[in-house]
Parts: sequence; structure tokens; C-alpha cells
Amino acid sequence: MKKKSVVIHQPDFMPHLGFFDRFLDADLYISLDHVQFVRNTSRSWTNRDKIKTPQGARWLTAAVKKSSSFSPINSIELADTNWRDENLSLLTEHYKRSSGFKEVMPEIERLYAQPFRLLKDFNIASIELLMDMLDARVPWIWSSSLNPQGQKNDLLVDLLQKVSATHYISGQGALDYFCAEPFVNAQIQVVWPKYEHPLYKQEFGDFIPNLSALDLLLNHGIKSSREIWRTKK
Repeated sequence: MKKKSVVIHQPDFMPHLGFFDRFLDADLYISLDHVQFVRNTSRSWTNRDKIKTPQGARWLTAAVKKSSSFSPINSIELADTNWRDENLSLLTEHYKRSSGFKEVMPEIERLYAQPFRLLKDFNIASIELLMDMLDARVPWIWSSSLNPQGQKNDLLVDLLQKVSATHYISGQGALDYFCAEPFVNAQIQVVWPKYEHPLYKQEFGDFIPNLSALDLLLNHGIKSSREIWRTKK
């Protein structure tokens, strides 16, 4: 069987660089849109990520309408407030003097101008934009389109089998709840790449890692960002 490496992850909002790192070795990204939308916890990244300000890291958030506690990501609607303008103003305020602002900001503005209703659609469009800017484009598919079955590791194996994956590229954060047996039984090899965050010039003092990938791009522009990200090791 031909090798096929797959990444599975929720469609997060304006993700950090580590989100895209696995794409460099992947053949497919399964966007996990049918699972529960998590909010107000340390794991709440589906509608927010961080940028840098003079006061340190600050949330950049896509406002969403109220929903029940167990609503899936693919049912979450964007709020009818001016959060788009607020996001763009926040980015302009803190990055307007950065080297990549004039190149990157118009692309962000075009993204925000699109009339998305669902959070998942805005998020996947932001992920596609960042994939293209970082030159890390891979095909993707919604998990909900695969008639997903099971929970946790069994769910991952179910999705992987349905796309004929031979390898699963997992993030280090999954180690806490990883169970090898379903993957062994399915003859799917799990790969655990170690992500090393690049250091780069930022405004406003000491370097802060794990911000949205926008931070690198707005600070350095597209070409330099690709070079910094890919030569981090």
C-alpha cells in the first residue's frame, strides 16, 4: 500500500505555527468539525488565538452566537456584531509599523470581507490563507463528511481508515490520552514529530512563542516568514 500520511485536528481560528508544521509531511488534513465546540477553557482555540501587543499576548476572537453546551463545531454561527472590524482594528493598531503589514494585511481584510455565516467556514478559509502564505498547502476534508464513528482514539482510527491512511501525524499534546491498541490493530503507524518553535523579531519587547501564525507573517512578510519557519532547526 502506498504511504499516506494524515493530520486530524479541529478547524481552529487563525492557528499558531505548530498547527501547520505537521502539514509539511502530510498528504491530507481531516478537519474535525463534528466534535463538540469547546469554550471558556484553556483548550478553547476554535474561535480565538493570540497576537502580541505592548501589554503582552492578547486574544484575537471571532465572536459567535450562543449555543448549547454540547453543540458541534459545524453548527456554531458567527455573531452579528462588529467583531470583524474590531479584529482588523486591533491588528492594524499593533502591526501597522511591522515589515509585513502592507503585504499581508490586505489578504486578511479580503478574508474578513467574505460573508461567512458559520464559524467552521471562516476558520477553514483562514487556514487555507495561512497554508498558502506559509507554502504548506495540503488537501483537506470535513470529518462530518466521513460518517464518523466512535470516540477518542477509536474515532481517529475510523476516520483514518476511511481515507486509507497508513500514517497518522499526531501532535505532542495527544500523548496524554493516546491509546496505541486501535492504531496497531488497524496497522496505522503513529508519528510524533517534535515541533521546535522558530525565533524571530517581534515588536514590543521579549519574544512570545505560540501566537497566531499571523504574528510571524505580519512581522516579516510572506517570503521571509517561509524562510524563518522552514529553517528553524
